[in-house]
Amino acid sequence: MVDTTKNTLIYTTWGRKTAKPVNPNVAAKLVSKAKRPLLIVGSEIVGNEQLTEKAIGIGIKGVPIAATGHSITAFNGKAVNAKYINVHALAHYLGDENWKGLDGKGSYDMIVFLGHKKYYLDQVLSGFKNFTDLKTIAIERHFMQNATLSFGNLRPEVHVEALDEFIENL
Repeated sequence: MVDTTKNTLIYTTWGRKTAKPVNPNVAAKLVSKAKRPLLIVGSEIVGNEQLTEKAIGIGIKGVPIAATGHSITAFNGKAVNAKYINVHALAHYLGDENWKGLDGKGSYDMIVFLGHKKYYLDQVLSGFKNFTDLKTIAIERHFMQNATLSFGNLRPEVHVEALDEFIENL
């Protein structure tokens, strides 16, 4: 088992609530039990075959994918149905309880993040933390203090192992 709960140093300021460190198997169980999870993928996966493969693996397990930035290019011709949307627009829509989702089947209750720049995603997560009741899990390589749950700061090879364990437990 990969321990992703260590090394949660924060290099920016934080508020009253901060993310709880989470191990991959626990994160996967929470996502599996969610009624409507959503994986939001950032452009950091583009050009990184390992991260692209992991995002596709999560999608194959049944988690819908929202591709932000130019990450949609990583899913062209792949076995998943990723939908393109701007991350800030998506954050706005996710905050609306009446939004019917990317597929028209209802709102989401668990949001998972992978492949984002830390400084960019941190602002989106801050909005979720302060203005919604959504549960967020950052399976990123860096600790995201504004998520509900987050992996700690990981070396790239440990991050890939953690993602493998996450996918295995979905």
